[in-house]
Formats: sequence, structure tokens, C-alpha cells
Amino acid sequence: MFDAEGHLLVWNKRYLEIFGLAADQLWVGMFQRQILETLVALGRYAPGFTVDNLSEGTRISLVQGQATSILRELADGRTVSATHRAMSGGGWVATFEDVTERRRNEERITYMARHDALTDLPNRVALHEIGATLLAQLGPGQILAVLCLDLDRFKPVNDGFGYAMGDTLLQCVAQRLQRHVPRRATVARMGGDEFVVLHPVETLADAEALARRLITAVSAPYDIDGSRLEIGMSVGIALSGDGDVAALLQNADLALHQSKSDGRGTSRVFEAQMDARARARLTLERELRDALTNGQFEVFYQPLVDLGSNDIVGLEALARWRHPERGLVSPAVFIPIAEETGLIVPLGEWVLRQACRDAARWPGHVRVAVNVSPHQLRQRTFATMVVSALAENAVDPRRLELEITESVLLEETDANLKTLHALRASGVRIAMDDFGTGYSSISYLRSFPFDKIKIDRSFVREIGEKPEAAAIIRAIIGLGQSLNMTTLVEGIETEGQRKAVLAEGADEMQGYLFSHPCPARDIDALFDGAHPRTEAA
Repeated sequence: MFDAEGHLLVWNKRYLEIFGLAADQLWVGMFQRQILETLVALGRYAPGFTVDNLSEGTRISLVQGQATSILRELADGRTVSATHRAMSGGGWVATFEDVTERRRNEERITYMARHDALTDLPNRVALHEIGATLLAQLGPGQILAVLCLDLDRFKPVNDGFGYAMGDTLLQCVAQRLQRHVPRRATVARMGGDEFVVLHPVETLADAEALARRLITAVSAPYDIDGSRLEIGMSVGIALSGDGDVAALLQNADLALHQSKSDGRGTSRVFEAQMDARARARLTLERELRDALTNGQFEVFYQPLVDLGSNDIVGLEALARWRHPERGLVSPAVFIPIAEETGLIVPLGEWVLRQACRDAARWPGHVRVAVNVSPHQLRQRTFATMVVSALAENAVDPRRLELEITESVLLEETDANLKTLHALRASGVRIAMDDFGTGYSSISYLRSFPFDKIKIDRSFVREIGEKPEAAAIIRAIIGLGQSLNMTTLVEGIETEGQRKAVLAEGADEMQGYLFSHPCPARDIDALFDGAHPRTEAA
């Protein structure tokens, strides 16, 4: 604590410990600048920190009139957070905290959010960032080639040898791709057995030559654990023009599908006439509109389970489309179309209202969780709609949990903040879904009123097999606990995974180990202890 003239008044033992000072190196009345001179002279701060810039940091913090944390690196590699709070009578209180471990955990989580856990390649999020940078840096006469790569005959490996062998094969493919691409190229994994290569080229022929080289490299036999495996690869190519990275990826994907249709093991370049898929998409959009009008949607529910008691504490509401001819249409097919066309707004409202109607029939301690899209949150009447749905069904707002992803938070508008705060003030719980898979999950935890973190299933797959997987889970759970947020782990499919996340301190789980998503009519069976009848999800 310092007085208005900057004289030291009070300090504690922890301050001495953080900076490695002896008790006689500080005294009452010592100027703050003298303390900084002592610390710099002793080499406590990392190179680059001077008495002047340290003093200036304190001055700016106090002038701003609010407590602001400043991160400062120490010479021994530790990171200290310094917070300065002005006192009403003059002077200020300086608080120092060693945040080294927390910062390392945050950096690791951020890294994992941008890299594929299996291959350590950049993931979809990082790919868009890298692609945008490459487009901006293209030199005269250069174009950006985007190659979408999809493995042929990979599924038989998974089915015949097991997922562990399949994972090892994917790692080997990733290594081969990295060895055979040019130095400036970027290899990323989009998920499953799909990869993408970004590379600045001068001609289409350069891109086609690269595609042939990669097909040859990946198609060579693999010897893994005594088994000889042979796969192939198909490639779709798109070249930069007027579109952005997303458009290039879409075009390359269309070309990839044409390549597979032509017999696999080849490459195809995107052409404007490759619009069959687009026409099919328009058909699906029309049918989606009809489905909303004709009541073809229903809500399936997947239990959220308390890891300690194994009791159902909530149910996530999931939209399912029962097409009169196609049967159950995968959400992976219709949700993106609903998002792009704005149909997600009426669909999302229908799901939320139906979830409230169903919740009214179920035990009062069971919550319902409903996903919210960015389009929904942008509606000025969204909060009013939520409150009315609860009131119409006499459902306690505390039983409703709204799940949002970082795509909602990227806008970070005052309107979004106001809506979230208003809903939370009414009793509704707010959860961050798919934590760690987006742009900067950690920063949002301090900006938005979250009650729960849902840890994405991608972090769970290797838990119990690789120590670093458990370390990531542990870091996220610790972050949630420090912020007083419930942590739920998605994608629990084995008893080993359940025990592992329970040991790490997670609160809840969700996954096939307990139940697949099932129709509302089967939920009563779950409460009665019977095995649920699940349908294709």
C-alpha cells in the first residue's frame, strides 16, 4: 500500500516471496520508484522491463480510475499479474499474483483450440486465419491453391482394424503430407479423414502437379503394428479469384466430390458448372421450409448426468427432422442450411417452446438445455420470447439452460450482452457449448455471464490413453472451478472416460455411455430407470 506521494506504507510476506526480497530490503516510507530500482538492479524482471516503463504502467493504471491487471514477466520465467487500485483518500493498493501456471494452462488450451488433437495439424479455425493471411500476402503473378484431400478406403481400416489403428494411420498420413508439400504450404486437418493444403502457386499446372505428388505419396503402403495397409486419396482443387477462404474451401469441396464421383484416386479442379450440389441444396432448403409448416420436426433429448450420483440433472433438446421420404435427416445436413437461410430462427423458437412444454411434465429438478444460434440472439424479441415460453408452461426459469457457442460471442455487441444479462437476471442459466474449439474461449469467460462450460468431445477421445489429454481436461476444469462455473464433459462413450473425467473433478457428463438422444416419449423410461429406446440420431 502506498500513500498519495508514493511512499510505501504496508506490505506482506507473499510480496517478498514473489520477488525474492529479504525483509530488510523494504522499509516504511520507501518510494515506489526505489522499490522498482531495487527489483531491476537485482535482475528480478525479464529483459526489457525498466524502472521507467514499470512506473508508467502503474501511472496509466491509476489514471484510468479502475483496477486493471498488468502481466509482467520475471527473469526466471514466471508471470506476475499486477493490479493497482486507487484509494478514495489518496494513494493506492498494489496487488501482485503469480499467474504462471494459469497462464500456461490458458496458452495450452488456446493452442489446442487451433490444432487437431490427433495430428497436431492446424484445424479448421486456424486454417481460415492462415488462408486469409496467405491471400493478403500473395505476390505479383501468384494465386492461392486450395486442395481438399479425402482418403479413399479409410473406412474399411477403421471397421476391420479398429479406431486405434485408424488414428495411427491418420497420423502417418499427416506426416507424409507434411514431408511432401513445399516449404510455404500449410497442411491442416478438417476432421475425419479430410485434410486441406494451402499453397501459393503461379499456375494451375503447379497445383495439379502438387495434387499428383500428394496422391502418390499417400497411396504408398503403410506398415503399422505388423499390418500392411493400403489406402488412396482424392483431391479437389480451387484457385483464388474473387472469393474468400470460405468460398475457396467450398469450391474445392465441390471439386473433391466430383473427383470421388469420377472414380477416386484423382484430382479435379473446380468449374462453374459444378452446381449439381448447389441445386440439391436448394431443393433441401425448400423441403426444410415445408417441414416447418407441416410439423415434420420433433425434439429428441440427450441426458446430462451428474458424475457423482449418476442421476439425470438435465436434458439437451435436439431438433430432429423426420422427412416423409428420407426418414430422419441428419442435423449436420439441415442445421447449416437453416443457419444460412435464417430458418434457424423459427426452428429454434419451436424447439425452445417444445422443450418448455416437455419440461413442464418432468420432475422439477431436471433442467432442459436448448442451443441458441447467433441469428436467434440477434432478434430483439428473443429474451421476451424465452420468458413467455417459460411463463406459458409454468416452468421455473432456473430449469432452462441456453447453450451458446463462440460464433455468438464473436460479434460481442452491446445488444448480445444486454440480452444475455437480462436472461440470466431472470434466472435462466447460460452455458458455453463446445468450449475450446473456437477463437478465444478463455477471454469470453470473463466477459459473459456463463454458468457452465461444456468441454468439447474432441478433448475426451484420447483421455486415458495420452497423459496430455488428461492435462488439457484438467486445465479446463480448473479454469471453470476458479470462475465458479459448472463443467460438463461431452462425448463420454466408455466407462474409462467417465472415471477419468470424474477423477479430474468434472461435474457432469453427456454421451452415449448413458444414452443416445431419444424421443420425448422415452424420457419417462429414463426417470423410471429403464433402458431408453434410442433411434437413429
